Amino acid sequence: MNICVLYGGKSGEHEVSLRSAASVVKNLDPSRYSIVPVGIDRTGKWHLQDTLAVGDVLAIEPCAKPISIVPGAGMFINGEHLPVDCVFPVLHGTYGEDGTVQGLLDIAGLPYVGAGVLGSSVSLDKETTKRLWRDRGLPVVEFAVVRAEDGERQRRSAASGLGYPLFVKPCAAGSSLGASRVADEPGLAPALDDALRFDARALLERYVEAREIECSVIGNARPRAFLPGEVIPAESHAFYDYDAKYTDPDGAALQAPARLAPAMQERIMRLAEAAYEAVRCEGMARVDFFLERETGAVFINEINTIPGFTSISMFPRMCEASGLPYAKLLDTLVELAMAREADRKRLRYEK
Repeated sequence: MNICVLYGGKSGEHEVSLRSAASVVKNLDPSRYSIVPVGIDRTGKWHLQDTLAVGDVLAIEPCAKPISIVPGAGMFINGEHLPVDCVFPVLHGTYGEDGTVQGLLDIAGLPYVGAGVLGSSVSLDKETTKRLWRDRGLPVVEFAVVRAEDGERQRRSAASGLGYPLFVKPCAAGSSLGASRVADEPGLAPALDDALRFDARALLERYVEAREIECSVIGNARPRAFLPGEVIPAESHAFYDYDAKYTDPDGAALQAPARLAPAMQERIMRLAEAAYEAVRCEGMARVDFFLERETGAVFINEINTIPGFTSISMFPRMCEASGLPYAKLLDTLVELAMAREADRKRLRYEK
């Protein structure tokens, strides 16, 4: 199969994507797949890569030949058809994980790994996911939303309704970009200013003293959750922020599987599957939880439809801890993509 690995992107998580993509390319079975690497630079331009030098980071070299997407006909380079059987988007955040690329690939008639347009766009938007989960009776932490146009009084009122400390984060961004823990009212304004750099809405969330538990899920109509893992931030980090994830090698300990009682493991796995289904996710996702230390209550925090894919990322590590090694995980994700495409081809669009 010709697998187009699509990476980079016009996103604050561009660098993370370069690392994830390198790991995906290293682990795709060369006896089964021919890789078509396409890097998206920070301006959003697509570049077919003539050579593929794989280290810890996948580079993006400029390509003078333009790539075009033709509705119903696939991908073209300089006017010539580019053979692609399946696209593996390794794009984190905006213009990659939000349904925009997924819609483009649907229009082109190209199968792709991961959630579709609806599942992707809903899942990246924290306000929408929390409302859907709450409507389904799934446990979420109390939250409020502040919009860029809201005045200072509205902002303070939203925060005071939750109490301090609290978390502030953009509604539609990943990798903890623009996220901060606010201890008191004086810290609210700078935290909102930071979050609103990444989105027109900011999510305010009641602070929970909790263990951070994560759960990998794969599947289309019948999702399967794997044994959950735990993120243990270092004392030097107030929470699992961007620096702890990607720049500080000692920023956090990742434990897979997490040390949990069997009943709690089971509860988290079933909640992860329910959260996945509620937002119409397909292919794969990592569902993140808070396990409150004092009460033992479980809250669904976020869902990531294109989670980190580096060799140390929690998504592949949790799958591996449950008996699904990295290379086989990639095979399974491609198979799920092709199965969904076969289902789509059975649908009728005319009377």
